Amino acid sequence: MKPLLVNQTENRIVLTPQEVLQTYFGYDAFREHQQDVIERLVAGSDAFVLMPTGSGKSLCYQIPAVIRKGVGVVISPLIALMHDQVAGLRENGIRAEYLNSSLSADDAARVEEKVRSAQTDILYVAPERLFTPRCRRLLDDMNIALFAIDEAHCVSQWGHDFRPEYLRIADVTRQFPKVPRVAMTATADDVTRREILRKLELTEARQFISSFDRPNICYRVRLKDNGKRQLRGFIRDEHAGETGIVYCRTRRRVEEVALWLEEQGINAVAYHAGLAPEKRLTAQKRFAREEGIVVVATIAFGLGIDRPDVRFVAHFDIPMSMEAYYQETGRAGRDGEPADAWMIYSLGDVVAARQMLMRSEGDETFKLIQQRKLDALLGYCETMACRRQVLLRYFGEVRDEACGNCGTCRSGGADAWDGTVAAQKALSAVYRTGQRFGAQYLIKVLLGQEDERMQRFGHDRIKTFGVGGELTAKEWRSVFRQLIALGFLTVEMDRRAGFVLTDKSWPVLRGEQDVQFRKDAAPKKSKREKRPEMDLDPTASDLWEHLRKLRHEIAQGLEVPAYVIFHDKTLKEMAVQRPATREDLLQVSGVGETKADRYGDQFITAITDWESRSA
Repeated sequence: MKPLLVNQTENRIVLTPQEVLQTYFGYDAFREHQQDVIERLVAGSDAFVLMPTGSGKSLCYQIPAVIRKGVGVVISPLIALMHDQVAGLRENGIRAEYLNSSLSADDAARVEEKVRSAQTDILYVAPERLFTPRCRRLLDDMNIALFAIDEAHCVSQWGHDFRPEYLRIADVTRQFPKVPRVAMTATADDVTRREILRKLELTEARQFISSFDRPNICYRVRLKDNGKRQLRGFIRDEHAGETGIVYCRTRRRVEEVALWLEEQGINAVAYHAGLAPEKRLTAQKRFAREEGIVVVATIAFGLGIDRPDVRFVAHFDIPMSMEAYYQETGRAGRDGEPADAWMIYSLGDVVAARQMLMRSEGDETFKLIQQRKLDALLGYCETMACRRQVLLRYFGEVRDEACGNCGTCRSGGADAWDGTVAAQKALSAVYRTGQRFGAQYLIKVLLGQEDERMQRFGHDRIKTFGVGGELTAKEWRSVFRQLIALGFLTVEMDRRAGFVLTDKSWPVLRGEQDVQFRKDAAPKKSKREKRPEMDLDPTASDLWEHLRKLRHEIAQGLEVPAYVIFHDKTLKEMAVQRPATREDLLQVSGVGETKADRYGDQFITAITDWESRSA
């Protein structure tokens, strides 16, 4: 089938949103809010869309861009994402282009000519490119269907991924008052949301807020105890041969962990902003196209990741906020199949996070807001409640019942113990030693383990010396970790990272406030959870693998990610339904007219041949 003529000429065929959804994307029904957003933009009005990663935000602007006359201009911050989205749209029969720094001058000129000559439905533009005189002339010369600002939280200076270029976007969109605008993000608290609307001049836009819940993701947090070994066990035991992302705080640790995983026989690659551009590009391409690859990265990797079959996101170090954590974990399980958000952390990680925050260049207001965000994340780590309930509550969403699909729920709940006396002893030790020392020294004081330095300072004669014999050194480390996480202690910024009392410390020391601690669970060997392919019977599973191999060969030949051809869920449905004709194939979710024309014969033949061999 030749792609339908849409959107550009007076004799164009005008499609309804439902027809575009079925014809181009191969889906029968819209998800929550999608149709309402699309209809509002088609009518020429503005919208703000807050939907979790994987919920279909892109369709909210892609479909109106196809229906409305002109070109949909999408402002997107990540070059790799543009490439993948344009490739996917073209595979669906939609005329898409991008303008960013990866193009040569000649290639950019060819794209501009296509736009001016009405041969484009959607144009992706990097924010930096948007403000160039050349791009401004292009905007003046073209008929603009809409403006879509993707990853809109980048406008917030209080957020986790601030991009200064986003502050100038309204200067451009303001010049086109009759063009509808939509801003989209997967994560924003109330403060960030208000800032987005104000700075993008969308205060009158209708807001569409979806649930933040990602029920297919299992949220798990564990104490770090030989982190590399724990990470290796998690990947080998639960996600062997599957695609995942491991986040680390520093570039050095990224490279160390990636190299170590490779030495352990795990297909891993490092990614961080300090790598040479060609190495970063290679890592991005490998992640997009290889099966079963693990990317070890700083947060420089991931904004706008489009791969649907990421089966796990592991945090080797804690992120700096709940927003960052939610955004990063949301890159797992975009296909709706089971996925893991797995994190390990330690007392050292808590201290390091506090120090990083205090070293930031922001003013005191900025530091205060970021401190609160970090406090919320640390509280989530230490919670004894259902983790999903805590996560959703942070974003203003109430869940009455425990989820049954987080580490706390699966383990039957976390045990608590009355830590009031232990907290008083620990806080007293901090105070009586001059608020200058870290956990290792303070634990020695509490256990009465004197040394030459302690004698020199006279700390072997203070009242708290030797009063902590009821707990082990490991248990005292847990006490100090939780005191910092809960805000009863903070850290000094000298090289010793000494602990300092806070305003919250004094009611505990005076006996006016009780303290409950989470009992640290003993490390357990990971058990491999049921994977999505196991939902299929053995015969269908074998056919599914056969179809995946065909998809891989096609994708390699076209130099595009495999999921651009068909998602795993689509192949899975093919393996069950076994379509024998083009009409049968179009009944499979995710198969539109263009893909049926391009790949239908190959997949139908593969199914027929497989059935003949299996008969």
